[in-house]
Amino acid sequence: MAGHSKWANIQHRKGRQDAKRGQIFTRLIKEITVASKLGGSDPDINPRLRLAMEKAYDQNMPKDNVERAIKRGAGELEGVDYMELRYEGYGINGAAVMVDCMTDNKTRTVADVRHAFTKYGGNLGTDGSVSFLFKHCGHMIFAPGTDENALMEVALDAGAEDIVNNDDGSIEVITSPHDFVAVKQRLEAAGFKPEMGEVTMRPENEVVFTGEDAAKMQKLLDALEDVGDVQEVYTNAVMEGQD
Repeated sequence: MAGHSKWANIQHRKGRQDAKRGQIFTRLIKEITVASKLGGSDPDINPRLRLAMEKAYDQNMPKDNVERAIKRGAGELEGVDYMELRYEGYGINGAAVMVDCMTDNKTRTVADVRHAFTKYGGNLGTDGSVSFLFKHCGHMIFAPGTDENALMEVALDAGAEDIVNNDDGSIEVITSPHDFVAVKQRLEAAGFKPEMGEVTMRPENEVVFTGEDAAKMQKLLDALEDVGDVQEVYTNAVMEGQD
């Protein structure tokens, strides 16, 4: 068994995403554009693009928006040339934080990220300072009450690496990044739709925050997520007591 307020944290994150649909569209368009640029415009041979398109359609992004982003990435339409950047740092009580960005202006982005860290009690670290605390993997979480044995049977047969049972009753399925889409499709075909699924940087160990420290840490994470060039924010902090 593992996890503390895993389900509450997922629900909190989904609520923030629903409230920021326009911002999410912008981030997904950037991801689709870069994925198409790096791996080609055919999702059948470009797993990163296929995953980005799936996330876009899950968010009800219009097909025209997706296709334009693919064409921009492939050079068929004019567009901004984005670079990918990763910043590492520390939050409240030294909690690990990683911030993935896509930008056309590195100077602006690092200034905005550093400002968010500094304003809310964190500090920007050096490359490699916290990345060793995370694992690059596919990650799905299923609601409390999901049939654990049936889910496990399908997941392991599909190639999942691990199943994690959390104290709050939610179940996590961990895959390699490459196998994520195939495992997710197999699970959905068997009737198991994850509440959230993504290729992510998952913390190897979590640090639980409560009370005032949890509120401070959440403000830092929210500030980082509000930076326009930020794509994803990863942390090993788990906030207890969130709705």
